[in-house]
Amino acid sequence: MKKGNNLYLLFFALFLTGIVISSSGCISDSSDSEEKTVVKILPAGSLMLPFEYLEKDYEAKNPGIDIQYEGHGSIQCIRQVTDLNRNFDLVVVADSSLIPDMMFLENPETGVNYSDDYTEFATNELVIAYTNESLYSDEINSENWYEILKRPEVTVGFSNPMLDAAGYRAFMLFQLAGQYYSEENLLNEIAGDHIRGGVTIQKDGDCERISLPELVQPSDKKLKIRDGSIFLLYLLEGGGVDYAIEYKSVTEGHALNYVRLPEEINLKNSSMNNQYDDVSVNLGFERFSSIGSERIGRSIVYAWTIPNNAKNPDEAERFADYMEEEFRNNRYGWPPSL
Repeated sequence: MKKGNNLYLLFFALFLTGIVISSSGCISDSSDSEEKTVVKILPAGSLMLPFEYLEKDYEAKNPGIDIQYEGHGSIQCIRQVTDLNRNFDLVVVADSSLIPDMMFLENPETGVNYSDDYTEFATNELVIAYTNESLYSDEINSENWYEILKRPEVTVGFSNPMLDAAGYRAFMLFQLAGQYYSEENLLNEIAGDHIRGGVTIQKDGDCERISLPELVQPSDKKLKIRDGSIFLLYLLEGGGVDYAIEYKSVTEGHALNYVRLPEEINLKNSSMNNQYDDVSVNLGFERFSSIGSERIGRSIVYAWTIPNNAKNPDEAERFADYMEEEFRNNRYGWPPSL
């Protein structure tokens, strides 16, 4: 009788283990996971749609590999490695300049840099995303979008600039638009006047420096701020905000309406970097004091890097090579290849 009870308990324990493993969505069963090489990846949130395809396709072509990925805002992706000391094999961000700024630094626990190189592979552009239910959706266009967004009854969303590249790029967009349309107070009318503590704009020669408070929080109902651009999409699709600053690829991938913007302000064209760098954003979060908190306007460029603490760097590089090749197909809803 005692032996039977032990077998029953063992069976019950294995049954529960099977439920936990299968519900994870990453590992089909324990025996398979022991045979497979796990490649852990941190992609920027704007890459979640491409990674749904990349994971399935790569695993089908490489049955001995288990791709596991975890999306965050680009700054948060890097901080998983540098601040939280988590082990990942590949980091893929939406702003290539973040990698040298945040990862070409010595890890005090190992005495080596978090990373030593990176590869740029894709680009994107900022757009104004909206739905048919957005206020004035039947009026907005590429010429009057900023007038629509300034209206007090219209709500505007963007991601947290302390966590996500799309967030600080939204402020760059507003300031560049103010220059382009000769609307000196445009940034404040759309965003700055609706943030607790406000923002300051200082002119330094040809550059206009935007300084943000340590915590970027709305002071009224005009603004909606989320940790990552992907969360903004859910808010937009659910009618929680009228307009959101998004990447074109993400907006297309979710079949949303969007307004395209002039290349002088949409951060798409690398040949216009001498205009984009007329604005910069200083992140007020104290965490960035040791690495430099200034993000300088430049065209949008995605990049990948393999952290020096990666457990499977060779497999990570193989996947990165495959990823670059797939991006060259320029699929709809994916950031265009460089």
